[in-house]
Amino acid sequence: MVMDTPQAATSIEPVVKELVVPLPRERAFELFTARIAEWWPLSTHSVEGDDAVGCHFEPRVGGRLVETARDGSEHVWGTVTAWEPPGRLALTWHPGRTPATAQDLEITFEPAGAGTRLRLVHSGWEKLGEEARVERDNYDPGWDYVLGRYMADVSV
Repeated sequence: MVMDTPQAATSIEPVVKELVVPLPRERAFELFTARIAEWWPLSTHSVEGDDAVGCHFEPRVGGRLVETARDGSEHVWGTVTAWEPPGRLALTWHPGRTPATAQDLEITFEPAGAGTRLRLVHSGWEKLGEEARVERDNYDPGWDYVLGRYMADVSV
């Protein structure tokens, strides 16, 4: 008799991005969080696309990262799980999806010479089931683009 055995869950490696920002930690953290609507590419990286008019963090554990649409509707992208200015921010991540499919984001800000090393880790892909590998592979260059927009808005 052949027994069916459950397949072990495959761990999918996180997307990890690092860059050095020519700002002190406090300013790098503030640009990433309080000023996110100034640099986030809403027209291409949002739920509403061209109808997205803003996004903002509620700056506390349990707060949300929310996109606002032209018609006033809101889309929750995630919930803050760690708020430790100016060194660390963590949140769930599920723009356009239900919270049950949320991945995890952790962004750290460490001194690096006269600037700050920003490190973004996006993990928890397994919650997306069969779509996990494709989504992970799409986010890898997506984070490059988004963080490029962040760097373009850096002003010393």
